[in-house]
Amino acid sequence: MSELTPQIIYYCWAALLILACCAAWCLTLLTLPGNWLMVGLAALFAWFYHTDDPGGISWWVVGVVAALAALGEFVEFVAGAAGAAKEGGSRRGMVLSIVGAVAGSLIGAIVGIPIPLVGPVIAAVGGAAAGAFCGAYVGESWKGKTHSESMTVSQAALVGRVLGTVGKLIVGAVMVVVIAADALL
Repeated sequence: MSELTPQIIYYCWAALLILACCAAWCLTLLTLPGNWLMVGLAALFAWFYHTDDPGGISWWVVGVVAALAALGEFVEFVAGAAGAAKEGGSRRGMVLSIVGAVAGSLIGAIVGIPIPLVGPVIAAVGGAAAGAFCGAYVGESWKGKTHSESMTVSQAALVGRVLGTVGKLIVGAVMVVVIAADALL
């Protein structure tokens, strides 16, 4: 049996890093901090494999990935808040919209849609949107707004949640590519 060379061991670890980053990216669908988990994974990899080793991730790339994660949070926040705030939503409605989005996303992912691979993804995004809608509606009704006013804010929260999630997923996909490129090239 031949010995494993340091390069083979490195590329095995790099492949595991990329798979872990893809799994972390999927956590974003459940409104969990998947992008920040990718930053942590990249930093951990950079700590163990410096750029002077075979391959490695540079600390510069870890900084770029952290900036991208912050951008993803900004995109998600702006899209979600702009939707509800544009229609005169209250703070209570926005907070309950976030709580509803998390709960709806988890329920959607668990229940799923019977389509292989993409079914749970669609259900998680749809559940988050439905949860944002319901949470905003409850918050606005609790605040004393009419049905029509609550519906308007709730619809805006739904659209904002979907756009925010899609924006954050796009940023997360870029993060996976940046990490993979630096680890493999």
